[in-house]
This record gives sequence, structure tokens and C-alpha cells, in this order.
Amino acid sequence: MYNPGSMKAEEFIDHDEILETLSYADEHKTDRELIASILNKAKQMKGLSHREASVLLACELEDQNQEIYALAKKIKQEFYGNRIVMFAPLYLSNYCVNGCVYCPYHLKNKHITRKKLTQDEIKAEVMALQDMGHKRLALETGEDPIHNPLEYVLDSIKTIYSIKHKNGAIRRVNVNIAATTVENYRKLKEAGIGTYILFQETYHKESYQKLHPTGPKSNYAYHTEAHDRAMQGGIDDVGLGVLFGLELYRYEFAGLLMHAEHLETVFGVGPHTISVPRICPADDIDPSSFDNGISEDIFAKLVACIRVAVPYTGMIISTRESPAARARVLELGVSQISGGSRTTVGGYVSPEPEEENSAQFDLSDRRTLDEVVRWLMELGHVPSFCTACYREGRTGDRFMSLCKSGQIHNCCLPNALMTLKEYLEDYASPETKKIGEALIGKEMKTIPNQKIQNIVTDRLEKIQAGQRDFRF
Repeated sequence: MYNPGSMKAEEFIDHDEILETLSYADEHKTDRELIASILNKAKQMKGLSHREASVLLACELEDQNQEIYALAKKIKQEFYGNRIVMFAPLYLSNYCVNGCVYCPYHLKNKHITRKKLTQDEIKAEVMALQDMGHKRLALETGEDPIHNPLEYVLDSIKTIYSIKHKNGAIRRVNVNIAATTVENYRKLKEAGIGTYILFQETYHKESYQKLHPTGPKSNYAYHTEAHDRAMQGGIDDVGLGVLFGLELYRYEFAGLLMHAEHLETVFGVGPHTISVPRICPADDIDPSSFDNGISEDIFAKLVACIRVAVPYTGMIISTRESPAARARVLELGVSQISGGSRTTVGGYVSPEPEEENSAQFDLSDRRTLDEVVRWLMELGHVPSFCTACYREGRTGDRFMSLCKSGQIHNCCLPNALMTLKEYLEDYASPETKKIGEALIGKEMKTIPNQKIQNIVTDRLEKIQAGQRDFRF
């Protein structure tokens, strides 16, 4: 029986409820009156249920599909404006004991190069990332209790936060590691992590068990309930995600929104972020062996419908996607994007030799961070290196309450412009700096509060003179 308030995975992600939802969506995919009523509700920008959103995803009426896209753009603009938060992944280790059939880290892969960074190597990687201009990292490791124990992750976080190189500093470390215990989540919280991210991969339990035949990750319930334990451990910002292509996308969409509803019901705050990766080539992994791949058009509609359903939640897209695919979904709902990424272990200091391969997946966007920043600005977006909410304690329900009230705009755009100014002064190429200065001048005029505008003007001058790390 479906119960969003249950702490049991099979009850808050109920298979029968998803099947009924998909059947309901199919029955009403051309029901103009119902779809219009759902869109009218969505225009209040307070979100939709998984069933309502599933009807929109299934909609076959072209004029109403266009209305979905237009509304997604409006909601994105209302809550996030032109801002796009920048981050980079940092792969610490690819040792893994799981048997996941879609990931090259799987235990049976004997020809992938296994690596684990030492603390000194982590320092070098972080300095290379700081020299690019990054302020926010997402730590990644395979699941291996011997090579990658929690103590190793905690030591790595401490190392990362300790490094102050030139004007560089990593100000927020998000963590994407295997499901663990409440006590371990408490330790991660004490270490100062930002968001705890864990992808479900698929919400379809039968498929999940086939895709995860061996290893700790094969326990569907323990994995699916991990975000609950993270919340119980004091981590109030958690990130969800599925790997589109493993199962039917409409099933995953409904499960993803049911998971968000569960977190909102139990903890009073939904996911801080939702990631939307699609399966792509990687070492011994061939995406064509999975028969649930989705087209660019379906991908765009997925992003739009997620944005309409959970307007307050950040959305993340990685370098798995091509520049063209990323450009399309930025307008429809994505609010965070990686740049200059390396998915190899130790790939930032120097490129990995051809005879080695430690990558989790192949990159589709190989541009440098500077190229991505310039590209975003040319598209009219404001690249943001801001970490102010995390550092000021505006996390969990405190962040969501500010977001829902619209007060977040008093912080976000000024902080985005000040961190962009830092980037332009310290790291940007001359061409990027020229475009960025013009963009800052234009965006400054859109800050509605004159007092805040005056403060930002003063701080921008101080940043140009050499001071750093201002924030609201």
C-alpha cells in the first residue's frame, strides 16, 4: 500500500501505485480539460503530485506541451533567475566491490586501472581545481570498505577544506558516496559537507536487483532508504537522481517524484537537488545494451516536467551531456552545471595516459571551465560560484522557506555577481573577462533593492582591488 509517510522503501516507492499512475496518465494523455486544470495548478508554483506530473509527461497535445515548456521556463526564471551554479566532480577512488552492470567500476572489470588518491595527491588535485576557479566540489568514490572506508572520505574532506592556494578555496564539498549508517552520516555532517547525493539508478525493484546482482548495493531497501538515514544524521540537504536509460523513463519519473514527496512528508523538506544523468559509454559499458534509452526531445520534456513538479528543487546536469543538450535544458529547469570536469581518478593535475583508464564514464562536453563560463554568459546566463547559503546556515527547511517566499533573490543574484567577479579577476581569459564585466553591469540594474545594489557596487570595487569572499 502506497504510504509517503512510511519509512519502508517498498511503501513510499510503491510499485502498484506507479503502475496505476502510468495507467492513469495514459488514460488522460489527451484529456484537454484535465491537463489544463493541472497546468493551472502548476502556475501557482507550489508543485504537483507524482500523478499530476505524470499526466503532463504523457501529454500528447502539442499546444499543451508547449505550455508545459513555457511554464517550466517561467518557474525556472522565477526561482533561479539567470543564475547557473558551477561545480566539478573529484574522483577519489574507483575501487569498488559492487557488481553493477551499468558501471565500469564493477568488481569483475579486471582491465580498468584501479586508483586511489593519497592525501598529497588530493591536495594537488584541489590546487589544480582552484587554479581553474572552482569553489564547489562533488566527491565521488566507489564502494569498497577496505580501500574507501568512511575515515578516508572524512580525511579527504578535511584536506580539501584546509587548502588555501593563491586566491583559491573550496568553499563547499558535496559528497556522492554509497549508502551508509546514521552514525556515519553524522560524521559527514560534522565534517562540514554540503549536500549528500545518492542516485537511485532505478526505482523499479525487480530491475534494480538484476542491475545490482552482487555487493552491498544489491540491497534495494537499504539503498533507497539512505536519504532518510542521512536526514536523521543531521544532513538536511540531500540529492536524488536516477540513471535514465536503465528502465522506462516514465516509471523512473514517477518514482523520483514519489521519493521527493516522501522526504517532504517525513522531514518537512524535499530534495535539495535532483540529477538527471543518462547512461553513456564507459570502458566495458555499451549504452546500446540497455533498451530504455531516451531521445533529446524526451529528455527535454523530462527536465521541464520535473521543474514544474518540484519548483524549489535545484536540478543538476553533468558533462555526460553534449553542449547542445545542456544548452536546451538550462532554460527548462537545470540550475547547476559542471565545467572542466574529469571523471578519471587524478585527472586534473595531468591528463591520464592512453594506456590507463580509470574513468566512470566518457565525457560529452570536454571544454575547459573558462570556455563553459564564457558560453553560459553568451547564452545570457550568470555563472555563479556562490556557496553563501551553505556557509550562512541557510540549508534544509531554512533554504526552502526563503526560496518559497521569494526572499532568496535578495541573496542569490548579488552573491552570484560577486563570485563571478572573483572568477573574472583571478582566472578568466581576457575575452571571458570582457563579456563577464558587461554582463555584471547589465545584471546589476536588475537588483530591485537600491540599498543592496549600492552595497554590491562597493563590494565589486573592493574585489577588483584585491579583497575576496563577500556574501549576503
